Amino acid sequence: MRSWKFWRRLGVIFVLVVIGSGLTAFDRHQVHADWRTASREPTGIAPDPANVSEAIIQVYGARAYNWRGYFGIHTWVAVKPTDAERFTVYEVMGWRAYRGGDAVVMSSRPADGRWYGAAPEILADIRGDGVDEMIERVHAAAESYPYRESYTVWPGPNSNTFTAHIARAVPELQLDLPPTAIGKDYLPNGGVFAMAPSGTGVQVSLFGLLGVMGALEEGFELNVLGLTFGIDLNRPALKLPLAGRIGAQNS
Repeated sequence: MRSWKFWRRLGVIFVLVVIGSGLTAFDRHQVHADWRTASREPTGIAPDPANVSEAIIQVYGARAYNWRGYFGIHTWVAVKPTDAERFTVYEVMGWRAYRGGDAVVMSSRPADGRWYGAAPEILADIRGDGVDEMIERVHAAAESYPYRESYTVWPGPNSNTFTAHIARAVPELQLDLPPTAIGKDYLPNGGVFAMAPSGTGVQVSLFGLLGVMGALEEGFELNVLGLTFGIDLNRPALKLPLAGRIGAQNS
């Protein structure tokens, strides 16, 4: 009987946390009814290649389009080699896989462009010496992504699975993907054990549906049905599904 009461209380707490996180997400996210008119304009947070000659890698995240944005974000990687005149953006687009094409896209769209109306935030920013070699590894990781012809919003593989794949191949990024990056815990090739995307710890995950992670960058995370709950002691914050990171932000 006591065991049943414990699990019932735990279940109630779980539901309340999810509901509270959902209300926070709903308050932050605006739905754009028509993807054809939603803004893809740059937001001005990326450096201008005309003024910055050094090599740069940046990782961005923005709320996904339409109802999906209540639950999670779309992420992408932007790179600029030394003296390059523009950024190259690496990302995965589900509609291309749905039509039988290659889901991995490499384009020269604005690195900091809005994702169908949603303004992005910078999740990682690496510059200077040695970055050109890292950019080569970013490209190689994009080419080796194992799910180029498949895409599943939940639990993956999706755009966040792709970004996490690149992060593991280039651990110098020390990328801490937020809890709203659903799909980041979907491990390639059916794996169960892997390095955390930041390269500073390890994780165990069953098809992105159930798992745990412990890492210096990410802190401790628990994944339940693709929903991430966690705590970051390095930059004190709670990590909650839907709402995202509450506390000190990554910078």
